[in-house]
Formats: sequence, C-alpha cells, structure tokens
Amino acid sequence: MELIITEKDNAARRIADILSGGTYDSSRENGVNVYEWGGKRCVGLSGHVVGVDFPAEYSDWRDVEPVELIDASIEKTATKENIVATLRILSRRAERVAIATDYDREGELIGKEAYDIVREVDEDVPIRRVRFSSITENEVQNAFNEPDELDFDLAAAGEARQIIDLIWGAALTRFLSLSAGQLGNDFISVGRVQSPTLKLIVDREREIQAFDPETYWELFADLQKSETTFEAQYFYRDEDGNEAERVWAEARADEVYETLSGHDAATVVDVNRRTRTDAPPAPFNTTQFIRAASAIGYSAKRAMSIAEDLYTAGYITYPRTDNTVYPDDLDPEELLEEFVGHSTLGDSADSLLEADEIQPTEGDEETTDHPPIHPTGEIPSRGGDVSDDEWEIYELVVRRFYATVADPAEWEHLKVVAEVDDARLKANGKRLVEPGYHDVYPYFNTTENYVPDVETGEELSIESVELEEKETQPPRRYGQSRLIETMEDLGLGTKSTRHNTIEKLYDRGYIESDPPRPTKLAMAVVDAAENYADRVVSEGMTAQLEEDMDAIASGEAELEDVTDESREMLEEIFANLADSREEIGDHLRKSLKDDKRLGPCPECGEDLLVRQSRHGSYFIGCDGYPDCENTLPLPSTGKPLIMDGECEEHGLNEVKMLAGRQTFVHGCPLCKADEAGEGEILGICPDCGDEHDGELVIKTLQSGSRLVGCTRYPDCEYSLPLPRRGEIEVTDEHCEEHELPELVVHSGDEPWELGCPICNYQEFQAREADSGSDLESLDGVGAKTVEKLVDAGIESLEDLSDADPDAVADDVDGVSADRVRSWQAKA
Repeated sequence: MELIITEKDNAARRIADILSGGTYDSSRENGVNVYEWGGKRCVGLSGHVVGVDFPAEYSDWRDVEPVELIDASIEKTATKENIVATLRILSRRAERVAIATDYDREGELIGKEAYDIVREVDEDVPIRRVRFSSITENEVQNAFNEPDELDFDLAAAGEARQIIDLIWGAALTRFLSLSAGQLGNDFISVGRVQSPTLKLIVDREREIQAFDPETYWELFADLQKSETTFEAQYFYRDEDGNEAERVWAEARADEVYETLSGHDAATVVDVNRRTRTDAPPAPFNTTQFIRAASAIGYSAKRAMSIAEDLYTAGYITYPRTDNTVYPDDLDPEELLEEFVGHSTLGDSADSLLEADEIQPTEGDEETTDHPPIHPTGEIPSRGGDVSDDEWEIYELVVRRFYATVADPAEWEHLKVVAEVDDARLKANGKRLVEPGYHDVYPYFNTTENYVPDVETGEELSIESVELEEKETQPPRRYGQSRLIETMEDLGLGTKSTRHNTIEKLYDRGYIESDPPRPTKLAMAVVDAAENYADRVVSEGMTAQLEEDMDAIASGEAELEDVTDESREMLEEIFANLADSREEIGDHLRKSLKDDKRLGPCPECGEDLLVRQSRHGSYFIGCDGYPDCENTLPLPSTGKPLIMDGECEEHGLNEVKMLAGRQTFVHGCPLCKADEAGEGEILGICPDCGDEHDGELVIKTLQSGSRLVGCTRYPDCEYSLPLPRRGEIEVTDEHCEEHELPELVVHSGDEPWELGCPICNYQEFQAREADSGSDLESLDGVGAKTVEKLVDAGIESLEDLSDADPDAVADDVDGVSADRVRSWQAKA
C-alpha cells in the first residue's frame, strides 16, 4: 500500500479525487478522514501536528525565572494526537510513502514532521517528496510521476524559526507578564517579529500625536471657454524653482485673491500637450495580491484564507510566493482559451486573444519555488462551487492575469497655464485615449479630468474665485496591506507569516480598528522595550535572523549555530532587563488600566473599567472592588472597544462591540442601564399564564439586549429574542394561533415585519435544525466556518466548549482566538 500525506484534509480529498479519477472511498480513523483507492491511501494533516515546547518542569510561570528558558532544552510533542496516531497506524501498512505538503519553508517542515513519524514506525520504507504549485490534474499527475527528495535544509530553516520564536516569545512574554501581574488569558505577549511590527505602528501613532498642524491657503478659479467651465488652481515657483500651490502667508493669499477677483478674464500663456503610456501591472506575488485584495475590502488574513481555499480546490496557483515572473512553461494563450465563452470572464478573454502577440509583463522578483499567483484554468461556479467572497477574490486573480497579458493604456494630458497680472493659474486635464489593460482589470482609477483645448494668447473668462483655508494633515496610519509591504521592505517575517503577525496583534489587544491603531498597552510595551531592551523591537535584529534562516535553507549555515546565536542575543537583552523589572511592571500596569477606563464610578468615584469574567464574557466593574461592587453588564456579542466619544450626562466613554460584520455601538453603559425595564404587555405567557396569570412584555436589559419575557421572571423564565437595534412597533394585527400582536422593527430603509414573536422564533429553530449543525446556532458561524471547524475536529458545541481557543485559531483560517472564546461563552 502507498501512503500519501498532504498538509490538510481538503488537499487530501482533492488529490485523492485527481489520482483516483473520482473513484476513491473514504473512511474515518481516530476521527481522521482517510481516502482509499487502488492500493493507495491518502490522509491530510492539520498543518503542524508536532510542535516544539519546553519540558513540563518549565510550565509553571511562577516557579521558573523567564531567563531560565533561554538555555532550556526543547522537546517535540504531538499537538494533534489523533492525527499522529492515524499516521503511525497507516505507516505500519505502507510499502511506500509520498509526502505532498505545500512547497514552502513551512510546508517542508510539516513534511519533515510527517517523515519523522513514519521513520519511527519503519526505518526502511521508501519516502518520496512530490511538489506542485497548483492542485490541478496535470500538475498533480506530473508531480507524482516525477517525485523528488525532501529538502532537509529548507525544513531545518523552518525548525530554526520555530525554536527561536518559542524561546524569544516565551522568555520575554513571561518576563513582561509577571512584571505587570498579568497572567492567565490576559498575559502580555511579545514576539520576535510581532514586536518590531508593533513598533512600526506605534511610531506612526507617535508621529500623528506629535503632529502640529500648520495653516495654509489654496486658491481656485472657475475659468470658462464658450459654454465649458473648468477649474484652475493658483501656483507659484518656490525657492527651488518647483511649482507650489500652498500659500503660507495669509496676507499673500488675500493679495492673490484680490487680484483674481478684480479681473474678468485670464490670458492663456502656456499650453502643453503630451501622451503617457500606462504600463500593465506585474503578476501577483503574495504582497501585491494582499494589497489588491485590501483595495476591494478584504483584510490580509481574510484574503489569504480565501486564496488558500481556492488553491486547494484547484482554481488558482499557490498563493504564497515572491515570484513576479511567469515560468517558461506557462502558455498565456492556452490559459486564456479556457475562459472563452464564460458568462462573466469570457468577453475579456476573447478580446485579449485577438492580439497579434501575447507577451506577459514581468516584475523584479524571479524565484524558482512557485510561479506568481494566477488562475489554473479550472473555473468555479459562483454560488455553487464558491461563495460570493471567494468568487470576488477569484475574479481578482483572473483579471490580474488578464492585465499582465493586455496592452498598455494610453493617456492624453493637457496642461493649461493662464495669467492674471502676476498671478498664474494652472489646469491639468487628462483623457484615457486607449484603455488597454483597464478594459480587463477595472480595479485602478481611470477618472478623467476634462480641460478644453485652448491656444496661447486666448482669453478665458473668470466665473468665480475661491480662497480656501486649510491645515496640514498628520501622516496616515498604515493600512494592513501597506504595513505588510513595509514589513517586507524591512525583512520582517516572510510572505507566509506577515498577515498572521498582524492578526496576532489584534488578538492580543495591541491594535484595534482598521487601519490598525495601537492601544495604550501597545504604546507602553514598545516604550518599555525601547527604554530597557531596544533590540526586542529592532527590525535590524529580526531581519538578521531572517537572513540566517535563509542561509540554513541554502545549506550555508547550521540550525544549531543560528539558534545558539539567537540565545546569546536574548541573554544580552535579559542582562539589561534584570534591574528594571519593577519600573517596567508599574509602567505596564498603568497602561493596562488606561486601555480599560471608561470614567468615574457614580457610586464611589473610582474608575469604571472593562473587565472579563473567567468564562470569557465582558462586563464593567469598579476599580474600587471589593469596597465597591458596582457593576454594569455589556452585550454578549463582540469584544468591547472604548471609544473617544463621551456621554454628556454620565461622563463615561461610549463602548463599541467589535463582532466582525455584526459590530455595533453599544453607547454609554449607564444610559443603557437607565433604559432597562418593561414595556408594553403583549399577551398571556404560554408557560404560566393559565395557572399564575403571567403575561408577556417587551423587556430591555441593562446590557442593551431586548426580548419578550414573562412578567413573573425569575419564577417563569419563558423568553423570546428580539433584535437589538431599531424601534419596535406593536401593531393591531394579531396571530390567530398565539393571540399575540404582530411586531414590526423599524431600522434602516425598509421595516422588518417580524410578525408574531412565537411564530418567528419557531421558524428560526426550524431553520437551525435544517442546517444540520448546532454550531450554526452561534452568531457569526455560517456553513463555511462549520466546515472548517469540522475539518479541525470540532463537530459540536460540546467539542467547541472543550477546545483550546489558541489551538483552534491556529487550525482554522479566518478565526481568531478571541472569536473562539466568544463562541465558547455563548455555547
């Protein structure tokens, strides 16, 4: 029997389908899917099934000094015991093994982990390595026909990263967390790549906070030729002879305004016409793909998660690549022909195939591991094979390929300069003469600006003059895609890890919103590192380690030498930290409170802080506890973000609940508490009305939630959920079955006819039962997410409740640890 090992279950299923011609059978072994056909068995891992960790005696944070971790031994342990057990069972029966994990540093290490498990069972079984850049029939068949050997140097580079990240992360995280007294789920996380990345965000925020705006003025005039009016702007030559529009002296601005306003016409003194060639973009590498996906509304992590799913399904090539040059064996014309006749993509393919010659563009980076990201020619159906989001990303990849084989665009530019006494006005027009690649890649701005054709000496009437006072603006925060580009420029992380690094910063409470904004804790952590151990946040140190790991991959350095060098760096850092523990702790504790403070407690005057219960739910509690036990509830959905806006009545900051697409503003918690109470009586309670005269009323809870509940609560707990937002209208129409009035929710443009609250809830329960999974009963968990959770071994609410949130986040793309904790609290 031949055993084939892939990186994930969905890749195993896809490869089994290709190699078996769709005739495979599937079974379960230890909760793991095994695909079998013709003497072959294929099994998918779940990423890394073996991890590195310290021995058990180092696990108690309070009993082990963080510095001891630097020289502690490292152990490899199974992180997915059921998968490892299955691999061992199958290996005993195998006569040959093929490792078909992703071909990059991480995939090679995962393959090496599988190799070691197989070798523990059988030292002699032949093991081969197959590599491919897309999971399509041709590539997979060719890969299995031409197997290779495992690249142990590349795997060692990945292992070095694991070891170094473990030592740095664990030692520094424990030091800062213990110093600040932050243990449990609220520990203060530090990482080798994470911390320099955080410093980039913090440094930009410091620039914004320190920015002192300057006032300047700009002047505009509407000029007219015949019936055509167009805008021109005043300009002058600065000391360097460059054109400048900003006037820094108010007196000069007023003087120019008087000059322009005092004339009826301006004389054209210069006309400049030119054409510009707009070259098509280079093929997608990972960073440029993330940038383009960001421009159409996808976060870095979400974009990569979708791209990986499209790759596994065989629709696009491997999405983790630095390459921007198509390989010689890619036939653009042949690939274009695959799209001919398609309802959405066919017309563009037809137009491109009309060209006499198809010559793709090339970028600056050419590597040999994977091609640039491009479609494979297998086309999914929208709404069938892929969701709307997946189709949008797929179309982006297809159209980027189209753009790279399209003609350049041609722009015509017209610059007109007109004069009024000593004041000059300019108008810049542009027109897209030949759309070229813009016809097939509609993601770039092609806005035109019309300026009429004029001649030198021509008089243009001045219709109006406007003087605008403005202020210089601070630098903009990094968007996620721009941050990833900056990380790439500085050598921070890799194409495979950068988007995950940003996601970790969100998960750990260091950044919020999008574009990312650092919390006060983040500012404090970076400040402490700069003052006491600046190498922790130094991009130079991290970039050097990345170069060292590249040297391991190329066989020019040894794993042990690189990890030993890293340990020496960390020892130097701890030597500087040792005497400053108390100061660092005080600094961090203050910042932790600043991030959670809403305002004064109305009962005792101490601070009201956002707190988290041991079950993961959030609430507001007084910092004077236990002397003051004042608390206020928060909604169960989402993670609270304290906003800058302050309630005029109570002096408390308002709260927003971050919950993805369900994010909403909760407002002032005290206002919500004041609004709580019972509203209009709807009818008799079906549980206790006949016996105890219980009645159903609309209730508003202090957390802001609304429901239909019994007036005899807590003796009767009958309740029905209601929407949180919108005005609820109780109509005169009644349900014949339950004798309750029908409800209408007014929120947005269209009213929502909720109807009888009992009927509405029964319909909801029926839909949930039809969905086939109790996991879908959780807010924010749809069918796609359930499928990913099941692939990770979580098939029920019970499984979810027992799972480790960080482990789930590692296994399930697009799901953070905090999101898992919120689901667990609801479950």
